[in-house]
Amino acid sequence: MKKKKLGLTARILIGLFLGFITGIVIYLFVPEGMIRDTIIVGGVLKFIGQVFLRAIKMLVVPLVFISIVNGAAGIGDIKKLGRIGGRTLVFYMTTTAVGISIALLVASVINPGQTDGLDLSAVVTQEVEINEAVPIVDVFLDMVPTNPVSSMVNANMLQLIVFALLIGVALSALGEKAEYVSKLFSELNEIMMKLVSFVMLLAPIGVFGLIAVTFANEGLDAIYALGKYFATVILVLFIHAIITYGGILKIFTGLSPIRFFKNFFPAISVAFSTATSSGSLPITMDVSEENLGVSKNISSFTLPLGATINMDGTAIMQGVATIFIAQIYGIELTFMQILTVIFTATLASIGTAGVPGVGLIMLSMVLQSVNIPVEGIGLIMGIDRLLDMTRTAVNVTGDAVCSLIIAKKEGEFDEAIFHGENSFNENKLKPQINIANEPAN
Repeated sequence: MKKKKLGLTARILIGLFLGFITGIVIYLFVPEGMIRDTIIVGGVLKFIGQVFLRAIKMLVVPLVFISIVNGAAGIGDIKKLGRIGGRTLVFYMTTTAVGISIALLVASVINPGQTDGLDLSAVVTQEVEINEAVPIVDVFLDMVPTNPVSSMVNANMLQLIVFALLIGVALSALGEKAEYVSKLFSELNEIMMKLVSFVMLLAPIGVFGLIAVTFANEGLDAIYALGKYFATVILVLFIHAIITYGGILKIFTGLSPIRFFKNFFPAISVAFSTATSSGSLPITMDVSEENLGVSKNISSFTLPLGATINMDGTAIMQGVATIFIAQIYGIELTFMQILTVIFTATLASIGTAGVPGVGLIMLSMVLQSVNIPVEGIGLIMGIDRLLDMTRTAVNVTGDAVCSLIIAKKEGEFDEAIFHGENSFNENKLKPQINIANEPAN
């Protein structure tokens, strides 16, 4: 009997586990110095992780631009495009508001900031340097690019999405007059997805390197010091992912949440290890199409938009952190202040770039809205990287659930793919050549 090869999901899980063990062993048993810091962590492991991370980041801007143009042009009907866009925005904004509401409720019950004997000086690991928060009006104004080329160079995703949507709508309106350009974008999209499949071959070893570096540098000391806060954030993230997303998926599609998480796990693991929604977007799009059965027309629109504005995990962190820091400083929040936090964090998610660590900058905006000292952010910086990984996984999960629901509603969903025993199709990488059946010249 032929031995069955390990699937991508299993190999990524092994990479995650080995990376965690390797990182902890290095942190605990390898003394600081050139061998540990320069050769092992800063050399071999960093190289392994960063090659993978750079490879997927390389694809983000061209993939987002090409896929949204292709998706908008493929939808054809402008009314349908508007309907899909409206549903997408409603889903993202609603789930963000629900997420931060759950965070505030759970944090108010657990009281993570009421920890006896907490030494503030011991857990403040960095000085707080917070840029001035951008007004919400400017966030919306900044969505319209003045120079599309500059938007691409600077990876301004909101501007890129707006410009790509306009081109897609124009191609759709022109019809046969722009048939050649539409076909070109379709072929470019196929090329980009093939590149994604190449990069996915690096996923298990790339995930290993990223996780190992994180735990080799951070260890578990910071988690012990802020265990109550850390556990509260993790708890709310799991509640939101399993109950909120799972419940919404079951109610609106009738599909199995368990099957969804199984099929989508490769994307979740990459998002977890990279801690960047935008950076993991190529993988999220590929897995949504190959494993979940979402059509390219839907995924190419909803997923890039979600990677830019759907930051439920970040909003949850902001909710728990607000309660935590308020309790540390002995500040009791009123009902109106809690409503302000929900409103501000929901709107702030629109302007939160999908890159590691940016949630702390947006947290300052939330704290300032209810007059809580922003210096309190210094308390949680030591463990934010670890939490950032988990909340990014939640963010991309929300993007995929939204895409699945809309695809089902719009008749753009392949149920056979969703229910099949699918994993990432590595056979796509093998050249399909059959010389015997080639016609004679």
